[in-house]
Amino acid sequence: MEKRKSKTFFCSMVLAVATLSLISFGNKRIEAKTSNTDKRVTIEYWHVNAETQGGKTVKELVDNYNKSQNKVKVVAKYNPDMYKGLMQNLQAEVSSGKAPDIVQVGWAFKDYFSENFDYTDPEKLVKSVDPDHASYFKDHFLPNIMNLSKNKKGYIGIPYSISNPVLYLNKDLLKKAGLDENGPKTWEEVKKYSKVVQEKTGNYGLYIQEPADSWAQQGLLESNGAKIMSKGKASFNSKNGKEAYQLYQDMVVKDKTALHTTWEQGIQSFIDGKVAMLYTTIAQRNNVQTNASFDVTAVKSPSWKGKKVKLPAGGAMLAITAKKKAKKAATWDFIKYLYRVESMAKWTEGTGYVPPRKDVADSEKGLKQFLQKNQMMTPAIEQMDSMVSWTSFPGESGLEAEQKMIEMRDQILGGANVADTLKKTQTDINALIN
Repeated sequence: MEKRKSKTFFCSMVLAVATLSLISFGNKRIEAKTSNTDKRVTIEYWHVNAETQGGKTVKELVDNYNKSQNKVKVVAKYNPDMYKGLMQNLQAEVSSGKAPDIVQVGWAFKDYFSENFDYTDPEKLVKSVDPDHASYFKDHFLPNIMNLSKNKKGYIGIPYSISNPVLYLNKDLLKKAGLDENGPKTWEEVKKYSKVVQEKTGNYGLYIQEPADSWAQQGLLESNGAKIMSKGKASFNSKNGKEAYQLYQDMVVKDKTALHTTWEQGIQSFIDGKVAMLYTTIAQRNNVQTNASFDVTAVKSPSWKGKKVKLPAGGAMLAITAKKKAKKAATWDFIKYLYRVESMAKWTEGTGYVPPRKDVADSEKGLKQFLQKNQMMTPAIEQMDSMVSWTSFPGESGLEAEQKMIEMRDQILGGANVADTLKKTQTDINALIN
């Protein structure tokens, strides 16, 4: 199903008209207009994967796909500032009368994307361009995983990247501080550990990721019993929300045992051995594991004392924004390549994202041997049952609402009063989305 809103969504490229050729995708033949010099259909793939978080794997997969056939050429485009940055760039591209053909849409922007952009329901696309594989999603995905990309009208995209936050540990630094190298189990213990690390070694105890989203902070608050949204309204200004952010601020501002900096610098500080604990996505597993020169491991996300851990599902779905039938068919051909067991395994190995397909982890062609050798993936897999939806602010002001969450984080970590800042931000967001 194609969804049309007030904004018109145009094709990203115009194919030069010269000769009419038939391009085959599976058992389906699609007519496409091509140039004399290159008969491949060119599609543009927008992603958010920097070099340290899957960018190299994106390039490898795209290059390998382009070399594997002569029907489609994929051009990958990296978008900085994560999923919010991609949405902003997409809005600008659409406003100029252009659009890519396939985009990564972060879970926090599912509603914003579906309400503001044209896309094609993947189930209906497959039935249209590749009817022999009409049951593709039912055959390869668990229902609860596919439903991550669903709204009331159908599927918005296809789950691609699934992650949750873990606590990476510099075991050498913890041992140097006289602490248990297996790390803390609760956020209260994280605070105590961090203070000991600072006193014994002069290093920071903790860094919590701070990219252009509030994903990690949602996990921190909701694990303490707060709710980012309730009944369609922002509701994080609660006793539990204030308590969680106060502990976080105390570590950064008062005790100076936690580092407050950009995501890239924070991760690099951990890799350089200047931070004992790093709270970030499992998708950083390869970067951390490859570059750390100390004894490093990862453990499950800390809980709050006496409370159940609730972790927002990180990562993204792939949404099909191609307009012309030939480009839709080309996009589907590329998607099938990305979701092959071997490609999914390569994606997980290169990033740390948990594979969305149900048959990848146990397959010999997939991750079976890899997971046996890479135990740092274990905590992310073990805490899958603790995952909740990443809050998606609805309406045309969804991006602005998420930006206010980021600004709230930065203000609090800069020393602003926690209670006052949460109250004002909640009021401002509710004024935007209601």
